Amino acid sequence: MDKISELKNSIIKTLDINKAQDIISIDLKDKSSMADFMIIASGTSSRHIQSLSEQVLEKFKDNGIKNSKIEGADSSEWKLIDGIDLIVHIFHPEKRKFYELEKMWSELIPKEKLII
Repeated sequence: MDKISELKNSIIKTLDINKAQDIISIDLKDKSSMADFMIIASGTSSRHIQSLSEQVLEKFKDNGIKNSKIEGADSSEWKLIDGIDLIVHIFHPEKRKFYELEKMWSELIPKEKLII
């Protein structure tokens, strides 16, 4: 197993232990050049979402990804933690349903659209 897959599994475990809901992982390797994987999870409150995002950020830093940061710092309903090859979205359930990232990224994207 490569380093990024191990980190992905470690972050999923951290989210699960800390009561994140509906955790999913999407393989982006053949869909986008922005990252290898995307993890999406839900938090139960703004405080829970903030706590989860800080724990994920610490996991990235502990694994040598020093440039990672939290986007959406002012939002109480959504956080994105950018780990270069691994992106983690943590949403309030209503916001997650609105954006439907799982649906958008889980669908097969034709190769012609990847070139754009």
